[in-house]
Amino acid sequence: MELLALTDFIKYILAGAGVGFAVGLTGVGGGSLMTPLLILFNFPAHIAIGTDLIYAAGTKASGIVAHAKQSTVNWQIVLRLSSGSIPASLMTIYLLKNVFGAPESYQHILLSTLGFMLIATAIVILIKPILNKSHKVSNEEYSFLKKHQGKITIFVGFMLGICVTLTSVGAGAFGAAVLMLLYPRLSPVTIIGTDIAHAVPLTLIAGLGHMQLGNVDFILLSSLLIGSIPAIHFGSKLSKKLPSRILQPILATILLVIGAKYAFF
Repeated sequence: MELLALTDFIKYILAGAGVGFAVGLTGVGGGSLMTPLLILFNFPAHIAIGTDLIYAAGTKASGIVAHAKQSTVNWQIVLRLSSGSIPASLMTIYLLKNVFGAPESYQHILLSTLGFMLIATAIVILIKPILNKSHKVSNEEYSFLKKHQGKITIFVGFMLGICVTLTSVGAGAFGAAVLMLLYPRLSPVTIIGTDIAHAVPLTLIAGLGHMQLGNVDFILLSSLLIGSIPAIHFGSKLSKKLPSRILQPILATILLVIGAKYAFF
């Protein structure tokens, strides 16, 4: 029994390393890769999602410090997003606990929502290069956006809060794409920094909510962190030598297939 537990622990360390390496190499969000992988390892969806949320908060936390030092975080936007996402996350946890009760009662909701979020993330990855090159707005369009940015950003945060809490997917690539559309004159590095600064408290709150529901496996969590933290660093260094324009579409295609499986079958 101890040998089996040790074998599983090593397997999960390697899984964390694989996902961390892919995240560092391609920039694709860890949640969209880790959660499906954990489900593939026969973890129930609620355990995979709850554990991945805490994992995401831990792995992204250092990013806040780095971006804050570089002044590449727009804290006003973070506050707007959080004012929508944090209450939405707490509301979602409350509903899971008090309306659905046992995890078996909401497994289908988690898997279906996960499927749609994986599809949305895959689409964002595929169209992001087009957005980067062609997304320009006129002064008139920018004036309209500026007038309604606050309300729209809070609403987007609210929707992200629900989706991230239900799936652990969306706080990365999807959130960054939305910021790119809402704030077209922000620099790419500020969009990334702002997205990370919002993702950490959101995934932490959502993860703590799942922890309260008993949806976090701490042994799994520790093994994933042991594997992924050095692998992210290694993947980031190697990314400068490998063409992400080839790797990202491959990952996006995989996410589309997995997403379709969960969403429609």
